[in-house]
Amino acid sequence: MGYSSEIYAAANKAMEQRRLLAEEELDQRRALLYRQVPRVQEIERELVNISVAAGKAVLMGADKTVQLKRLRDESLTLQKELADILAGRSLPAAYLEPWYHCKHCKDTGNVDGRMCDCMKHLIRQTAYEELNRISPLSLCSFESFSADYYPDEQLPMRERTIRDYMQGVLRFCRQYADAFDEYAQGLIFMGGTGLGKTHLSLSIAQTVIERGFGVIYVSAPNILSRLETKQFSGRSSERNEDEQLLQECDLLIVDDLGTEFVTKFTQAALYNILNTRLNSGKPVIISTNLSTKEMEQTYGGRLVSRIVGMLKRIDFYGNDIRQMKRVKNRTTN
Repeated sequence: MGYSSEIYAAANKAMEQRRLLAEEELDQRRALLYRQVPRVQEIERELVNISVAAGKAVLMGADKTVQLKRLRDESLTLQKELADILAGRSLPAAYLEPWYHCKHCKDTGNVDGRMCDCMKHLIRQTAYEELNRISPLSLCSFESFSADYYPDEQLPMRERTIRDYMQGVLRFCRQYADAFDEYAQGLIFMGGTGLGKTHLSLSIAQTVIERGFGVIYVSAPNILSRLETKQFSGRSSERNEDEQLLQECDLLIVDDLGTEFVTKFTQAALYNILNTRLNSGKPVIISTNLSTKEMEQTYGGRLVSRIVGMLKRIDFYGNDIRQMKRVKNRTTN
């Protein structure tokens, strides 16, 4: 797919930084080894001189077989001496070579005139990060989720307390994130405001990203407003780019569904994104304060029936934790 010039520029800059970092680290390693073993610097200089001499011999055009053989033997002897020095200090054989992020393109982004796979991945990751830029991805983790805020009272029609139930939800979300793959079942978190839906969806996002998957985390109001603005400000190509990223990423998390300003455009955009993912079997996690009936009234029965039928429903119970935290902060300050 095509990306905006800003995405390409950001990815190229990141690739250049990778390459410069690898070369700077090599300079630091080399300088340290020169101080510790001055003979290493001498060997590298001699190897450079041999390479220059060999080049001159070839350019002269005459039969330099004997001279080239001598130079090759000298080079091999020096290379062995250098390898022995590195091995004697328990250093890797490639210690005096740049440790590039990608061995194929050496962090140039291209191999034989074609874009390297690492560059394609970096461009896509840059696009994901741009969509995630306004998301609070670093604010929540499983470790900071506390079941103490949930009441120790029995759930209606169940033989367990709300606190015990929510501890089970936490365990499930941890297991889901740890086992996540491209075939994972989608989830829908349902319940009132402030019950931990956003916290746990952010925690899943963090773990899945750390495991190397491409995750886009968006709030429904922000992403739908962004798409609508681009559509009606003459930037429909950028809107198409965003929609395709939302459709193709490994995991899409849509938070606060039902709090956006609903228009015909946002309804159509949401249906297109979610329906495409559901058809292709790509996982999505949705959190909403709406009931199933309210969702049907807002988005229509066709989409909601697919969501309910294909996503695993996780209900959230308890009291508004954010409100409890605000009260606690006021009483302690």
